[in-house]
Amino acid sequence: MLLCPLASAAPAAAQSKVNIEQNFADSLTTLPKEELAVSGGFYVPAYSSVAMSQGKLRVDFSVTLSVHNASETQSLVVKRIAYFDTAGKQVETYLKGQVALKPLATVSIFIPTDDVRGGTGANFLVDWAATGEIAEPVVEALMVGGVANAHYAFISQGRPTRTAGKK
Repeated sequence: MLLCPLASAAPAAAQSKVNIEQNFADSLTTLPKEELAVSGGFYVPAYSSVAMSQGKLRVDFSVTLSVHNASETQSLVVKRIAYFDTAGKQVETYLKGQVALKPLATVSIFIPTDDVRGGTGANFLVDWAATGEIAEPVVEALMVGGVANAHYAFISQGRPTRTAGKK
């Protein structure tokens, strides 16, 4: 009887499905009607697995990607959040369509420890836009994991890949 709940547990791939529109409804606002005149993108390294002990041990990590609107006054449109594996193959996409973040609001994606599809060289691409000049968003990945009694946590900061100003 004790094994029944475990047998019905969803596989790692299903657990990573996120409904940003539903889970972060309080962080979102309506999409702006004005033209999106400013846009940019971020590359965010993530590590769902890390080799340790001279490469003889693999430690798996959960990954939380957070996208923060750093503007106090303007909405930030998030156009894409995509997750890629070590070989550069897209593993998952997390938006059904564009979403607009309220000023200073955040959305995040959680990848559980047992979802190692990303591997040692996993990464995210995050594309964003705004109607005008805006504070650049803050995009980071937090990895948490451990082996035996040792626990590790570290942050990987997103790196801008491009920013386009007004036309």
